[in-house]
Amino acid sequence: MNKLRQIIRLYCQGVGIKTIHGMIDTSRNTIKKYVRLWHSLGLSQEEFNAKNDGELSVLFCTPVGKSSGSPRMKQLESLLPEICKKLKKKGVTRDMLYKEYLAQHPAGYSRSRFNNTIHIYLRLSRPVMHIEHKAGDKIYIDFAGSKLSVDPQEGTARDVEVFVAILGCSQLTYVEAVESQRKEDLIKACENALHYFGGIPQAIVPDNLRSAVTKGSKYEAVLNDEFACFAEHYGVTVVPARVYKPRDKSLVEGAVKLIYRSIYSRLEGRKFNDLSALNTAILVGLEIHNNKPFSGRSYSRREQFEEIEREMLGALNPLPYQVHKQTMVTVNKTGYVRLGEDIHHYSVPYTYIGKKVKLLYTSTLVKIYYQYTLIACHTRDRTKYQYTTDENHLALQHRFLGEWTPEKFITQATAIHEDVALYISKVLEHKVYPEQAYKSCSGILSFARRVGPQRLTDACRWAEKLGQYNYPVIEEILHKRLDQLPIEQEEPTPAIPSHDNIRGKDYYQ
Repeated sequence: MNKLRQIIRLYCQGVGIKTIHGMIDTSRNTIKKYVRLWHSLGLSQEEFNAKNDGELSVLFCTPVGKSSGSPRMKQLESLLPEICKKLKKKGVTRDMLYKEYLAQHPAGYSRSRFNNTIHIYLRLSRPVMHIEHKAGDKIYIDFAGSKLSVDPQEGTARDVEVFVAILGCSQLTYVEAVESQRKEDLIKACENALHYFGGIPQAIVPDNLRSAVTKGSKYEAVLNDEFACFAEHYGVTVVPARVYKPRDKSLVEGAVKLIYRSIYSRLEGRKFNDLSALNTAILVGLEIHNNKPFSGRSYSRREQFEEIEREMLGALNPLPYQVHKQTMVTVNKTGYVRLGEDIHHYSVPYTYIGKKVKLLYTSTLVKIYYQYTLIACHTRDRTKYQYTTDENHLALQHRFLGEWTPEKFITQATAIHEDVALYISKVLEHKVYPEQAYKSCSGILSFARRVGPQRLTDACRWAEKLGQYNYPVIEEILHKRLDQLPIEQEEPTPAIPSHDNIRGKDYYQ
């Protein structure tokens, strides 16, 4: 505006255009333009001098959107919302849209002006926000687009994923190769990253990959249950980036590009037999990357982390997180559920027979839930086709059967009478199949409640005399009340006198 005031002042003083050009170093065309505008406005020199810079700018400077006054530009601007909407569709290019525009408006703008107008419109409609990263606030995670590989044996190379995490404030970076993007590998890599940083940030910002987010949303995404449990274990919030919004995690996107140059280039041409060897090599390159000074600065990511961000991170949970797997099963009629991965059965309380329950299991434990209530917990057993049983889960009658042992029956019989205990031991000896003997003993001892201990004792004496050892004999004796009859004492066998004609038992030895 100072130059404009000088041009008008000198012109009013009668100085020519060429002389003004030499005095204030402004092109003659620009001077002519300002003089022409001053005449067209019909302002006196006093009126011109009375106006401030802002008013002169409105009157003399060409507005940014001056070209929009053109009917042709107004026509193109009216088409821009629809053109940009079509541009989002897959396979649609600006060249296609320009041809369509020119077919409808033959007198329209050239291709370069058309593309430039779209570019300006998109910049104004989609401004980029500068994000101020606070110390200890967020950690951004993602998987690199380019994979690395391991080659256990010649010709058996396989690709592996590369996990990248970066702290927002200090930009300290963590890189690890993992087998896949499955939730087990993602959670383990995240846990390793937290231990590498030595603390917990306020939030983790992942991409919308299935192992972290079940359903993406612009406002509130639905997290994967296992990843949510991992976050709860370490006391950190998960804030997924918006779908198709890479700028929400631009830091980690940039970190991926940087590791291509700082780490991938160091691994080029090298072969690794396993993930451990590959991650050892990655760690070497990672330390160089983190300790290298920022471009144009005198400090590195590591120095900035130690100075600003380390003390702002929360404390780590001392217990490592164990990844849980889960499956829904139905409790079978015997009161057991089957863990298909191990082909092993686990007991649950018999009242849940026929119910659908959730098995949540780790490498060491199997937890069984019914409607979010823990109903059973067992140590994991990987033995196939076997059963793990908690006696408290069985019905009373089943629990009683499970507790049957010879010692238990003899103890109960001894409490009634020694003769009953002797008879029960003989029953156990004479039955070939143990369970058959247990049922007989249980039935015999039940008579103590029905007819009394004394009658049962006498019945056992009678059965012992008869040499019959089973339940029906005791039942028959008690039914016919034979136990109430005195037991006949056997007469002693008379001794055989010694005689020469009697050979005796020694003769037959």
